[in-house]
Amino acid sequence: MSEDALILAVPSKGRLMEQASDLFTKSGLPMRKTGHERGYRGEIEGLEGVDVAFLSSTEIARQLMLGRVHMGVTGEDLLRETIQDVDDKIEFLERLGFGFADVVVAVPECWLDVSRMSDLEEVAAMFHREHGRRIRVATKYMNLTRRFFDEKGVTGYRIVESLGATEGTPAAGTADMIVDITTTGTTLKANHLKILDDGVILESQAMIVASRAAGWPDAAVRSKQEILAQLKKIKGGGARRKPGKK
Repeated sequence: MSEDALILAVPSKGRLMEQASDLFTKSGLPMRKTGHERGYRGEIEGLEGVDVAFLSSTEIARQLMLGRVHMGVTGEDLLRETIQDVDDKIEFLERLGFGFADVVVAVPECWLDVSRMSDLEEVAAMFHREHGRRIRVATKYMNLTRRFFDEKGVTGYRIVESLGATEGTPAAGTADMIVDITTTGTTLKANHLKILDDGVILESQAMIVASRAAGWPDAAVRSKQEILAQLKKIKGGGARRKPGKK
């Protein structure tokens, strides 16, 4: 690996890996693994000075934050959940038009009088009177949840970290409401949950971003510019579907 090489981190498995690979191939930047077929290093055919690192989406966010990779492809939701002061540490370059997922606040459909975040404080007061506790919010997005609830002035809650299927926690009795990702709404409806009218925390999709913490030799800057120029030739700005709908 050259000291001047740009390190590009891409998802190592799953739908995001397939979609990223397809996008880069269509852009004239086909990626291939080097060494063992199941290895985690690669290159872009026809573009020297770029080393590809195949990592999990969460690890991509962490390596970008630490400046150990120059660029990465991952979901905006993971970046904003994982990295504090993310806009100071990450340069958001391009929306890629796949990997759509809204981070939303959802409550049981039977909460008929609850339609907005401002209604949750009244519910919290009721829970405290009747149950002697705060509302339990199940989520994997603890940082996004805390920031959003703080912005909305909601205080009477506590977070229950979700390790499995978050949407099932209210029915199971381990939480009262949730913060989770959604793409079509089908799973939420199947679990008798509804998104609050102002409960879309983030309209996320896959993005290509750059680390502000990494060292950027001139060769890496040129490689970054070449990759972006090729991607912009074929993509149409990452148009998305209506927020909160799956």
